[in-house]
Amino acid sequence: MNILLGRDVKYLDEQYRIGEGIISDAAFKQLQKLLISTDPKCTYFNQKNKRLLPKLAKKNYKEFLGSLLTKTRLSIEPKIDGCAIAIRYINGKFNKAITKKGLDVSSKIKQIKNVPDSIPIKRDFQIRGVLYATNQVAGISQRIARKYLNDKKGIGESLSFCCFQILNGRLNQYETLNYLKKCGFNTPHSYFTNLTSEVEIYKKNWLEKKIFMKYPTDGIVIKINSRKLQLIREISLSQNKEWQYAIER
Repeated sequence: MNILLGRDVKYLDEQYRIGEGIISDAAFKQLQKLLISTDPKCTYFNQKNKRLLPKLAKKNYKEFLGSLLTKTRLSIEPKIDGCAIAIRYINGKFNKAITKKGLDVSSKIKQIKNVPDSIPIKRDFQIRGVLYATNQVAGISQRIARKYLNDKKGIGESLSFCCFQILNGRLNQYETLNYLKKCGFNTPHSYFTNLTSEVEIYKKNWLEKKIFMKYPTDGIVIKINSRKLQLIREISLSQNKEWQYAIER
């Protein structure tokens, strides 16, 4: 299993695609078990072993695209300007919300109208999204959201929460967004493509304000759709560890 953890991600990706079985479904299940055994609670909410929510990579996105094999499926999502928030539900009930630095903001997030108090999931369910100000431009949106989180008083009527990731999930990005919608969360409008060459078109369309106009955006985010390939990259010892990138102006 240590050999699997140390494999170069590009080689694993290629072997998986041609059916050689280095990362078969059975092997991948074993990899998942190892990841879970390494971090049994798989949580950002454990105060004794607190992990920060990871930041988006922003440099050399073209190098990232060049590291992908042909027709790797990608999602294209808005980079919403706001404050990163993780929320935990236990047995279907809102349990806790934290900022990317681990600050408990549960009382504040519970006041946001489009954050569900309960969801139809009877297990530990951890999600990530962004708190942002509606009808505002990038820059101002984040300042309003941050001020709301930092002030002891204040009502978040002009704020909204957009959810885009299940932190302890096993679904690909397309399935994740659909699943989150069924749970009652607002999710970002997204596009999917198998052509890395189309990424520049989406960037151009964003710059020309043809897409993602309903959000205060300061860029777009490209993500590998496959959860399997995401996890392979996360544990890779090679330089190709990122599975999502922010593209800004």
